[in-house]
Amino acid sequence: MMPPSILGHLSFQFRTPDKAPFPAGTHPLNLSLGIEGERDTILVVPEGLDTDKPVKLLVMFHGAGGSAEKVMPFFRDWAEKEKFLLMVPQSTYITWDLTVGGNGPDLEKLEKGLEEVASRYNIDKNHFGFCGFSDGASYSLSIGLSNGEIVSHVIALSGGFMNLYVPRGKPLVFIAHSPEDEQLPMKTSGLHHYNELKKEGYDVEFLEFHGLHLIHPPVVEKAMEFFINRSPGRPQ
Repeated sequence: MMPPSILGHLSFQFRTPDKAPFPAGTHPLNLSLGIEGERDTILVVPEGLDTDKPVKLLVMFHGAGGSAEKVMPFFRDWAEKEKFLLMVPQSTYITWDLTVGGNGPDLEKLEKGLEEVASRYNIDKNHFGFCGFSDGASYSLSIGLSNGEIVSHVIALSGGFMNLYVPRGKPLVFIAHSPEDEQLPMKTSGLHHYNELKKEGYDVEFLEFHGLHLIHPPVVEKAMEFFINRSPGRPQ
């Protein structure tokens, strides 16, 4: 039998926190696998977060050649306004390992990051989302749908592929793509994934927008409204 990680399955489980929450601000999680040049995972904690109740968590995956610093400006204000935790992993290599050779250190660091956050916060099971742009959207779709028994929302902004060995659960899905995308054609990527997931019975929304292969703030707004306002209604 193959190890669960080969299939993109996380062993992460929700738990009761046993560490103090971080103060408001931006925090490196100090995760290391001992790989040369690896970058840390960043956690944004909004001012005024109520830790006496379950807190929303959004995990944002950057695009190829990207970084936490490139994507956080599009999502940080939403985290501050809507009071959710924003966790931003960074790929070990130029892009996510699933894109170039299969699950490996990126999934391992994602696991460690989630465990660290869950040790400090009671995570809202109805608002535990994966989001990504470009290669990060492909990663969000692939890993999010592989772990849909725990991930409540999967958001893909201008993603390319969807690599599912053994999908689990039925998270809510939001896909956005532009017909003017000069890197990843909408018909064979975003729209194709939407149609395939609809056939499989997923609750999936598709947003067609106009523009080049970039993160567009109006699209982020629609995605964040989806994450904040939609809920699968899972028991806490």
